[in-house]
Amino acid sequence: MIIDTHAHYDDEQFDTDRDELLKSMHDGGIGLIVNAASTLESWGKIQRLTEEYPFVYGAVGIHPDEAGTLTEEHMSEMERLLDLEKIVAVGEIGLDYYWDNESHDVQKKWFIRQLELAKKKDMPVIIHSREAAADTMEIMRGYASGMRAVIHCYSYSVEMAREYVKMGYYIGIGGVVTFKNAKKLVNVVKEIPLTSIVLETDCPYLAPVPYRGKRNSSLYLPYVAEKIAEIKGVSTEEVVRQTEENSRTLYDL
Repeated sequence: MIIDTHAHYDDEQFDTDRDELLKSMHDGGIGLIVNAASTLESWGKIQRLTEEYPFVYGAVGIHPDEAGTLTEEHMSEMERLLDLEKIVAVGEIGLDYYWDNESHDVQKKWFIRQLELAKKKDMPVIIHSREAAADTMEIMRGYASGMRAVIHCYSYSVEMAREYVKMGYYIGIGGVVTFKNAKKLVNVVKEIPLTSIVLETDCPYLAPVPYRGKRNSSLYLPYVAEKIAEIKGVSTEEVVRQTEENSRTLYDL
């Protein structure tokens, strides 16, 4: 079965047809979905999704663009949510220097605090990093050694990907790998082992070709699996089998 390791079905873009769409996943070959948090408001929505749909699991955390909204009281609430059976990770957390919605110091402070909480709870982390390669690597080396982690929506060099693989982390690959201008990511997929790759959508964003520019969903993940298979010279079935195993190991599913 295909596992979507990073989705956002709490997003308002799914408000009109969320239930119908999620109920179609099984027939579409999608076995499990991990819905990642981004804002404080998403936490409650994600908890409800995990309660309503047996195949939906959740992650709680704060996206770096929202880091300034966090307080220690929120960290206590996050710790409570992490004790729920179907909350399987802390995320998405990290650094985003592209939008720069929050100061770098604020982003780093709460990134580290959330890593520390994940380590305390022995839970994996979902890492968002955009135009913050060096600082992300430095913090992961300093605070996440030995932890389970996925570098979500990977956008950096082959060399850095190899370093993350050496650290025992997974690389999240989604629809971007199907884009014509994705040569760098194609090289990353070519050069790292399949045992270090997990499938993800980041839906409703980053739909693969032939749906690029439209609302994404987990139902489009076969296109990503097919592209990875083509790059690595293996069958699509092997990509699905290995990425499922990787995802189960990452999230202890």
